[in-house]
Amino acid sequence: MTKKNIFLALLAVVLGGVYVVYFTDWFKPKTVQIFHTFRPVRQLRAKPRDGVLPDLRFGINQKLRITDLKVVSVEALQTNEHALPTWHLVSDSNSVPLGQFFYGQGIPGMRPAVNGSRSQPLATNVTYRLFVTAGNTTGQHDFELK
Repeated sequence: MTKKNIFLALLAVVLGGVYVVYFTDWFKPKTVQIFHTFRPVRQLRAKPRDGVLPDLRFGINQKLRITDLKVVSVEALQTNEHALPTWHLVSDSNSVPLGQFFYGQGIPGMRPAVNGSRSQPLATNVTYRLFVTAGNTTGQHDFELK
């Protein structure tokens, strides 16, 4: 090989590396897009059962095996990085792939982070943050009940 061919081969490798780093998602952390819908509870079923708020639904852009699920008040997070969550579930092994779930719902394959704990009622006009972890994929979403 001539010096010119070696130089062109090295230039192609460098340009390929630059392309992979800047124009692909190979080295970026994977994130989850989360959304929520809230429909106020009707008068006939005004009390949620077992801490489940049936009218607050969260959705994820893909079905994931969630390993950690936590809801924390944003105000509490601003003053304390390790604020107590209002709802916290963890998975030790194999959780069911989910695309949506309700606040306070028991999810197969997941258990409360603290044994015997349940989801706490959410207050209106308070901003909360939902953290979702599925392996090394993470996401968060802020929401508020009006």
